[in-house]
Amino acid sequence: MPKSVIVSGTLSEPSKLEVVLQYVEGSLRAAGHEVEWIRVRRLPPQSLLSGEAVSEKLLDGQTRLAESDVVVVASPVYKASYTGLLKAYLDLLPQHILAGKVVLPVAMGGSLAHMLTIDYALRPVLSALGAEHVLRGVYVTDDAVEWRDGVGVIRDLDVLSELERTLNQLRETNVKGMGV
Repeated sequence: MPKSVIVSGTLSEPSKLEVVLQYVEGSLRAAGHEVEWIRVRRLPPQSLLSGEAVSEKLLDGQTRLAESDVVVVASPVYKASYTGLLKAYLDLLPQHILAGKVVLPVAMGGSLAHMLTIDYALRPVLSALGAEHVLRGVYVTDDAVEWRDGVGVIRDLDVLSELERTLNQLRETNVKGMGV
């Protein structure tokens, strides 16, 4: 059974971005993946800020990443980039931790003006962590998700279509022998 890890760099709980990630999780599970989450906001802040990569929770996350086949890395866009929280976490990971994995970047921002955040801010860091097979990624605007009676719903059909296209690409990558 392929293993997937979703790394969420959002600061918020509840989070519109995590509504999108729950959709991704459901699709991965339906395709037979075992899915785990690393919610960076729940990691020890002192370890993140002081660079203590040997914290038990950080080491546990590294083990899960090392054993995974697919890694989804997601962040809201603040100041034209992914969150500083996610950056602090990624900076503490071993240099080649994403080698041999299929990586799906996901970003959410207030407008399409920050759509290139995946390509110009996040992708270079993923490559520096050894990722060789980074999918195109999915950018979602905040207004694509809304709260209905306390439940997050993706209301934008174009976003759902793009998610399905990308997740199909991920499944096709699996078939092509990427070890997933």
